[in-house]
Amino acid sequence: MEGTPMPPTFYEQPTLELAKALLGCVLVKETEEGIASGYIVETEAYMGPIDRAAHSYGNRRTKRTEVMFHEAGRIYTYVMHTHCLVNVVSGEREKPEAILIRAVEPLHGQELMEARRPGHVKKNWTNGPGKLTKALGITMEDYGGSYLQPPLMITEGYQPENISAGKRIGIDNTGEARDYPWRFWVSGNPYVSR
Repeated sequence: MEGTPMPPTFYEQPTLELAKALLGCVLVKETEEGIASGYIVETEAYMGPIDRAAHSYGNRRTKRTEVMFHEAGRIYTYVMHTHCLVNVVSGEREKPEAILIRAVEPLHGQELMEARRPGHVKKNWTNGPGKLTKALGITMEDYGGSYLQPPLMITEGYQPENISAGKRIGIDNTGEARDYPWRFWVSGNPYVSR
């Protein structure tokens, strides 16, 4: 496995700060086929109970959202339109917040990613939340795990020079929440989703 996992204290930052701090970190997935990883280049923060776009809005506790009520640094995966999406649980215990990883820049295991995303140019392997999970081999089996150890980890990467912020994507039916500038990305990176 490559790199040292980010320490538990890294995940204890306020959610909006953590969403920016994750940019440049490396998302690493170990499977039987090998290791695939990428630099995180785009994230979206979901502020739980107060955020109409969050699955845990109003402290909604279901089988799906249960892991969001645990400590920060846990893995929250869910399926949307047949795609598995991966999130970092943030916020304090019983304060269910999370950060969607929207895009990564391929790093290691690129031949694996290409095999998992056949017929796509490299730029389209990981430039979206459903694409990156397929390319890296992240599945619903990762739900509830911790980013502190294999098979799915976040390790140290680089510090982006410039970070942009804007509205989140695909949440048009969430009232004023759709306008919150809680999407963050590495400015100018070609793997950002749009």
